[in-house]
Amino acid sequence: MTVVLITGGAGFIGSAIVDAALAHGYTVRVLDSLRADVHGPASVLPPVPASKWGLGVGNARPAGLDSRVEFVHGDVTDPATVARSLAGVDVVCHQAAKVGLGVDFADAPDYVHSNEVGTAVLLAAMAERGIRRLVLASSMVVYGEGSYRGPNGPTRPGPRLACDLDAGRFDPLDPETGQALEPVLVSETDPLDPRNVYASSKLGQEYLATAWARSTGGRVAALRYHNVYGPGMPQNTPYAGVASLFRSAIERGEAPRVYEDGRQRRDFVHVRDVAAANVAALEFTAPEGSTHSGVVRPFNVGSGIVHTIGDMATALAAAAGGLAPIVTGQYRLGDVRHITASSERLRTELGWSAQVSFEDGMREFATAPLRAAVRP
Repeated sequence: MTVVLITGGAGFIGSAIVDAALAHGYTVRVLDSLRADVHGPASVLPPVPASKWGLGVGNARPAGLDSRVEFVHGDVTDPATVARSLAGVDVVCHQAAKVGLGVDFADAPDYVHSNEVGTAVLLAAMAERGIRRLVLASSMVVYGEGSYRGPNGPTRPGPRLACDLDAGRFDPLDPETGQALEPVLVSETDPLDPRNVYASSKLGQEYLATAWARSTGGRVAALRYHNVYGPGMPQNTPYAGVASLFRSAIERGEAPRVYEDGRQRRDFVHVRDVAAANVAALEFTAPEGSTHSGVVRPFNVGSGIVHTIGDMATALAAAAGGLAPIVTGQYRLGDVRHITASSERLRTELGWSAQVSFEDGMREFATAPLRAAVRP
């Protein structure tokens, strides 16, 4: 039976992958630090006795984790813990990371340590143990702004200017004509342009995985998640996604506050679909000598259906019987305007497609449980 290690497996996306992997017959082990700024103290149960692998002694255990799962409580940046967690493992699904776009640049050391150093420690231990299969959680943020078409064909605009945003000109403009560019779907071959520390650290993970794959002959499926939502999202941290922020506002009896004009285009993908994409990637096998062997193969993970942030806020408010959204015109300098995914490669090569519709997903999410509030 195949043993998979899921780092960050007690988190929002990681826990959904655990459920999907168990359902597909994998033996699952989880490594998670249970960071208090993500999980809160109430999520941890007392230590459990030693298991058949001898990894459970003295470990805390997250509440709600399936009893079939072997759990290692520790940080992916600690070489001894990582080496212990890899014993007997066939494939690694690396989800552990500090997420979100950050609060200010003071977050930079934590992002780099958690995401890049943690990945380097994991890959070094995998190389030593001869583990050659990795699924890596990457992100759409590695692209920066999305792809556009202008009067002269495809183009990638630079960061938007504060003077344009102050004037309510939110769409990227063609530098020659001054007209708004037409957004198009992003493919895995589009240029990469990380525009914040989190994005830089996610691309750094991909580059580290590429170096590891070339050195060891390993295979990496890098899943570039688009806007993931669903039951179990974090409720209130500064790094929470916009879906949970809207949902939390509605639950407090407040109107969701939508920045800019609400027409920012995104691809919202349900967490169960993301988990299914990870399971498909665990099965990824490249023929010996193919271009997929010894390199990272990136895959966009999105629904393939474009919606706006305003659409999401309206759908959530309607499903929950809450107040209608307020479009504020506010903006965050550095936010991208439009980014939506083509997931054709994932469908073609791994046979995956999103199964949860936007309407069904938002209706469920409007009343689904979120992770308990934590103190950031």
